[in-house]
Amino acid sequence: MVNSKARPATEEIEQVNATGLTPVVFVHGLWLLPSSWDRWARLFDQAGYAPVQPGWPDDPETVEEANAHPEVFAHKTIGQVADHYAEVIGQLKKKPAVIGHSFGGLLVQIIAGRGLAAATVAIDPAPFRGVLPLPYSALKAGSPVLGNPLNRNRAVPLTYDQFRFGFANAVSEDEAKELYETYAVPASGVPLFQAAAANLNPWTEAKVDTRNPDRGPLLIINGGKDNQVPWAIADASYRKEKRNEGVTEIIELPNRGHSLVIDSGWREVADTALAFVKRYA
Repeated sequence: MVNSKARPATEEIEQVNATGLTPVVFVHGLWLLPSSWDRWARLFDQAGYAPVQPGWPDDPETVEEANAHPEVFAHKTIGQVADHYAEVIGQLKKKPAVIGHSFGGLLVQIIAGRGLAAATVAIDPAPFRGVLPLPYSALKAGSPVLGNPLNRNRAVPLTYDQFRFGFANAVSEDEAKELYETYAVPASGVPLFQAAAANLNPWTEAKVDTRNPDRGPLLIINGGKDNQVPWAIADASYRKEKRNEGVTEIIELPNRGHSLVIDSGWREVADTALAFVKRYA
């Protein structure tokens, strides 16, 4: 297994390649670190896959380090991070399955659109150019960043109340506080501004080649109570993606919020993703 590091060392990639197993690359979104996938990685490892958790460029190794040095997150763009993951995937001998959450869900769709994925699972994916719905709850969830234009060039942390609304609205107060303390880190402001302006900018990096015949099978998973990526956004993404000749599916998990990959119900989501990957990768 590749450990949670922003840039897997060459020997770690070689270790994955040496297994001969199909790699599964996990892509986190804003306000989380690669370690948010640790339980998923163990599950996929036990299922006979080789998990890889590369992280975004310059990701710190721990939440404590991330909160002590928030500046390392600033200025990371969607295109820069997508290219980083493409570089990691390019070192793998086997085409991987890719699984992403939130902005990671957008990134894995970009990767799939480049023909780099054997199968793709996008969980509560951030919207891309051509996805038009913008529900109020999504605007409110993004307001801690989008409310100040200067945040584009900053690393922006969430307060507990902001995290509670944007991530942990579907769990208990006690669990929400535990998730905030365990996982929440600052995030680059740029991707949110890029996504917000995607439909106004023909040259945006927040775009997906949904028609590439080499895209491969794609599953979108959406939490039914997600404030950050409500059903309207996930369904609009699905409608764009299903124009592809490959398999395209969408599943809504009722009563789940944006924290569905890290909260106490993570296994249901992981098993859903694993079943899809088993079918196609």
